[in-house]
Amino acid sequence: MKFGIATHVTDQGIGPAALARAVEERGFDSLFVGEHTHIPVLTKSPYPAGGEIPGKYYRTLDPFMTLAVAASVTDRILLGTGVALIPERDPIITAKEVASLDLISGGRAVLGAGVGWNLEEMRNHGTDPKTRRRLVTERLQAVRALWTEEQAEYHGDFVDFDPVFCWPKPVRSPHPPIIVGGGERTFACIAEVGAGWFALPFHDLGPMMKKLRAKAAREVPVTVLDVNHDPGRLTECAEVGAERVLLELPTLPEADSLRELDRCAQLIASFS
Repeated sequence: MKFGIATHVTDQGIGPAALARAVEERGFDSLFVGEHTHIPVLTKSPYPAGGEIPGKYYRTLDPFMTLAVAASVTDRILLGTGVALIPERDPIITAKEVASLDLISGGRAVLGAGVGWNLEEMRNHGTDPKTRRRLVTERLQAVRALWTEEQAEYHGDFVDFDPVFCWPKPVRSPHPPIIVGGGERTFACIAEVGAGWFALPFHDLGPMMKKLRAKAAREVPVTVLDVNHDPGRLTECAEVGAERVLLELPTLPEADSLRELDRCAQLIASFS
């Protein structure tokens, strides 16, 4: 099982370059960063973890600019979105951004994709929350086509374009991994897109993974977000065959972030 770091990079915390160097120096295999384009003032959607929406969500940097900086100062770690909000993203732009990141990083990009929970936020992007899951499936299928076909086209209910040229193509063959976050309602999307699963802390991993394998009719790589850095949770992830665990790094100033990364590295060393 591999271990990475997941965080939200903001204008008030550690910068992308210092963060990426520190993650690679401590032996982690990956860095995933979150995304929110904005938070509507009159948000009524409940925060999934309960309570108030965390302040970091209001101030996140663009994930692909953040990861491009990270790519420029690292050589080894995977660079992923954790997660990019696909209901708020044009698929042609997303395909180009991920492929560009994959090119400049030497094949290290990962597209972590989410259906979103903030209904007011996605409405501001012109998305109907009721149909967002079907929209996400089509957009991810379109992204794959743009990555893998010289003259790509896609014709669906929500995404529709005739043959286009879209470069660069990703370095990694056949394309960068796609990991879709969410619960059981996302399993159909994972099956149709050929993606992995981005599991959240409250998911009952063992039973959920069995349902996912049955739905997809294949082994599905699983990445788990671990918020509490619980050794018992790490053991559970290993026992059920998770591919990767991402330890959540709080959004803090640089010195505090480095201390937290040291603690994460010690946890992984003791677990191993």
